[in-house]
Amino acid sequence: MNTIRNLSRRDFLKASGGLALGFYLPQALAQSGPGRTVSTDLAGDFSPNAFIRISPDNTVTVIVKHVEMGQGTYTGLPTLVAEELDADWSQIRAEGAPADAKRYNNLIWGEAQFEAQGTGGSTALANSYEQLRKAGAAARAMLVAAAAEKWQVPASQIKVSKGVVFSGNKKATFGELAADAAKQPVPSDVKLKDPKDFVLIGKPAVRTDARAKSNGSAIFTQDVKLPGMLTAVVLHPPRFGATLKSFDAAKAKQIKGVEQVVAFSTPATNGVAVLAKDYWSAKKGRDALTAEWDESAAFRLGSSEIMNDYKKLAATPGLSARKDGDADTALKGAAKTLEAAYEFPYLAHASMEPMNCVVKLGSGSCEIWNGEQFQTVDQATVATFLGLDAGNVSIHQLYAEGSFGRRANPQSDFVLEAAAIAKAINGAAPVKLVWGREDDMRAGFYRPIYYHTLKAGLDAQGNLIAWKHVIVGQSILTGTAFEAMMVKDGIDGTSVEGAANLPYAIPNLAVELHTPKVGVPVQWWRSVGSTHNAFATECFLDEIARATKKDPFELRRSLLAEHPRHRAALELAAQKAGWGKPKEGVTRGIAVHESFNTIVAQVVEVSGKQSSPRIERVVCAVDCGVAVNPNIIAMQMESGIGFGLSAALAGAITLKEGVVEQSNFHDYPVLRMNQMPKIEVFIVPSQEKPTGVGEPATPVIAPALANAILAMRGKPIRALPMSSQGVTFA
Repeated sequence: MNTIRNLSRRDFLKASGGLALGFYLPQALAQSGPGRTVSTDLAGDFSPNAFIRISPDNTVTVIVKHVEMGQGTYTGLPTLVAEELDADWSQIRAEGAPADAKRYNNLIWGEAQFEAQGTGGSTALANSYEQLRKAGAAARAMLVAAAAEKWQVPASQIKVSKGVVFSGNKKATFGELAADAAKQPVPSDVKLKDPKDFVLIGKPAVRTDARAKSNGSAIFTQDVKLPGMLTAVVLHPPRFGATLKSFDAAKAKQIKGVEQVVAFSTPATNGVAVLAKDYWSAKKGRDALTAEWDESAAFRLGSSEIMNDYKKLAATPGLSARKDGDADTALKGAAKTLEAAYEFPYLAHASMEPMNCVVKLGSGSCEIWNGEQFQTVDQATVATFLGLDAGNVSIHQLYAEGSFGRRANPQSDFVLEAAAIAKAINGAAPVKLVWGREDDMRAGFYRPIYYHTLKAGLDAQGNLIAWKHVIVGQSILTGTAFEAMMVKDGIDGTSVEGAANLPYAIPNLAVELHTPKVGVPVQWWRSVGSTHNAFATECFLDEIARATKKDPFELRRSLLAEHPRHRAALELAAQKAGWGKPKEGVTRGIAVHESFNTIVAQVVEVSGKQSSPRIERVVCAVDCGVAVNPNIIAMQMESGIGFGLSAALAGAITLKEGVVEQSNFHDYPVLRMNQMPKIEVFIVPSQEKPTGVGEPATPVIAPALANAILAMRGKPIRALPMSSQGVTFA
């Protein structure tokens, strides 16, 4: 078991200008190379800015402001630094940044008046692209200046390649120049490489976290062990909105290893925590608890009742999220109209690592160890709850085994819960909160349930002249700190993304939204609103193609004349899949969608019986701007496809009288390795700035698959998961 060691702070050079500089060595454990703890011997380090530390041993540590949860940030972001630094990839290490929004602001999220550090929305690489390249270029300039001064030659005569600085027969490694480089002024402006000169960007690179995750030395929250630490397992209310009335801890305290049983309450959760010397003892103690709950304000509806209410709402006018032309009038005058409705269940995140967190309270301070996705929000929320200044809440960044949005909770639920339990025992011991799979599945915060209705109007030639889309579902953002920024005129942008910005050329287009208030906790789920909007829009378009006897690919292509990047991705996927060239025993479905500024097109091939088809192949084309690491892009496309398939085939959280019916993978199945289809990924060449790849593959797979099933059996799928529609896959 690994033990966390604190690191001392050091004063570093300070700088200003456009390089986002400022200096602070994280007190956190380094997730560096093989996952070892950072050495406390820092003499001679060269730290030109908040993102780079070059040591005398010639290692280059890149401080990464985004959590590594499998999506490749600890490789992609260091690549940007290494490229401009002209480092050798073998000398690169990665380390998680501390919670410090001023230095590690997410430049896409945060503005000058609201700096925010965190990972989500597929923004890690996109917001860091120029920032980290500039950081690397600045460090390179200082190394060159140090060499020029040492060797008494003009800087213009010095070259850098693979971590070596040289001029004529003189050469030195970065480590050998580190101390002298630290004395150089930080440049206020630097010139970045021309893309034609890239050595690392655009090429595959070995992941910096691969070795540690392969040999078990990588440190996750579950690996943290502090002196005197207790493990907490919680008994939560059976229904959302219920509160604790009383509990009997007598049987729990009889379990060997149980130390304390305490009640707690936060703005997000409440319950009873059993604290023990190990997880199993704590769990047995929790299971032995008896408690009485006040359910007077508890949520008691079932999934079918919620959906019935949504259907009634959908028949009434909603708030306008987009209005081009006059869709209602055009529908009335259309030669032919088509209608469809689509239903989507609640979904759990079901990441490999259920929620967990370690909290240690001190005198006027709080330390947190976590695979941290939402540093600024969690830091501020915990500080408010404990009555501390935010600066007195430090967060140690660890690896996370997936998240899919769950660890970026707007209410900081499980992090706050860990802090509340530590407070309940008066900080007598560090607390490791551990949720089991059942806790994770039932304790709330799901992808919302949604209902969609769509109407299309066609002219006499079968051309699409009108489109009306009504969406009904809970707001993720209402009631959170993000409401003021992201809910405009009553429209939660996450509810309509992918629908309100539909790229197809339709002269009369309307999108309306209903946002009912339901007492089920919800939050973003991998690719957020696009998870349901892409399905509804792309499946309805295939139904239109079928009704008008048009080829689904050609129909989309004809409607994308004003969106060449969408069309290029669509064409690439179709070409690589052999669209238009029949394959015996195989039917195909196609879909294209933009999310987080990345465009993904997919073609799915299915074969076999209509009642139990087999997914043979998925061809995926992605336009994500500059491809920093093609291997990671392919990995994330594959990952997103697998994640989306899990939900499409069988994923559903259902409620009965307000109680979640699922508890583990036996009744909330996820895709198994033997179910994963063959996937081929193709990257659209681009010189645009890079955009995210962690999420955009997920929304496309379900409609592409559904469209393949439509082509196979002639009957559309209008509700997910497909298993609920009698479709089981071989």
